Amino acid sequence: MRILYKILAADQWDAAQAVGLFTGSAVDVADGFIHLSTAGQMRETAARHFAGQDGLVLVGFREEDLPNLRWEPSRGGDLFPHVYGAIDTALAVSVDPLPLEGGAHRFPRGAA
Repeated sequence: MRILYKILAADQWDAAQAVGLFTGSAVDVADGFIHLSTAGQMRETAARHFAGQDGLVLVGFREEDLPNLRWEPSRGGDLFPHVYGAIDTALAVSVDPLPLEGGAHRFPRGAA
C-alpha cells in the first residue's frame, strides 16, 4: 500500500471537508488535475512550491483508493501522481499539520 500526499493550506482542506470533496487548489484547477506527491517527492514539492508558507497540511491517500489517477512525467522526467477529477475527503488516511520551522517545513514522523 503506497500513500500519496497533497500539500495544501489548512483552510482549503477545511473547506473541502465541509462539502466532502476536494476539487483542487488554484494551481490544480488551472492545470486540469490535482497534483499529488509520493513520500519521496513531497519534501522537494514543499521546498519548490510552498517555500515560506505556513498554515499548511499534508493529506495522505492510499494510491488504490484514488479514482482517475494517472502517473505522468513532470520535473526532470520523474513520474508524479495526478488525479483527474475531485477526491472524496473521506478517502484521506492522514491529515497532519506541516509547520514551518526555521524556514523549512517539519514533516510528521512516519511520513517518509
